[in-house]
Amino acid sequence: MKKQTLRVYAIAASTVLLIVAGASVCLQKTVAQGNGTGPADQLVQLGGTATFSVNSADEASYQWLLGGSAINGQTNSTLTIENVQISDAGFYSCNTATDGNAVRSATASLMVYTVNPDFNVVVYAAPIVSSGTNGTCPGAYTGYVSYTLTVAQGWGWVPLTNTTIYTAADTTRTNTNVQYGGAYGDSGCNRTTVTIPYPAFSPAYRFAIYFTNNVPSTNYPITLTGFNP
Repeated sequence: MKKQTLRVYAIAASTVLLIVAGASVCLQKTVAQGNGTGPADQLVQLGGTATFSVNSADEASYQWLLGGSAINGQTNSTLTIENVQISDAGFYSCNTATDGNAVRSATASLMVYTVNPDFNVVVYAAPIVSSGTNGTCPGAYTGYVSYTLTVAQGWGWVPLTNTTIYTAADTTRTNTNVQYGGAYGDSGCNRTTVTIPYPAFSPAYRFAIYFTNNVPSTNYPITLTGFNP
């Protein structure tokens, strides 16, 4: 049987509250006031199409933003990104202006993933600089990446049923702490790699990597073994 490995790169919102409550890792995004129904988080395969939209209004003008910066030429109520590339991963929002008053929508994330011939899945996103401390593990940190899915996307990554090995690892650095949290409350934290006991207690898991120094400014991976994309 071939062991499947899922490599994930995740995005952290510009304003977040990371909660590690007993046995779970959860990311709550704090967003600006929206203009009705805002865009939805998406996970899109490299080369696919991502579509974000906001409620349209008569005589309104729109400006889409990526990471808070205006995207040139994207001034409709719907933003369509064809042939999605790794550089397209990020957090999207839209300014809608009517009668001279502009309102920014809620923020939605786009994660971009690839699948290689060995069934490794790589999902791309960016870390966030935010210092803090939490017990002995993760302990003190200067930034982190939170790897989560929305409830509509399944809440987290689902363990495969054809394997007994479930791990989350940072294969890039040797001084980070990796944490997992299950939907049913189980959790763990360790230096660079965590192992979820078999059989997995929860139906889905979220993950985070904490940096002790020098928060990366580029996409950062976590490698998940034994999980569905």
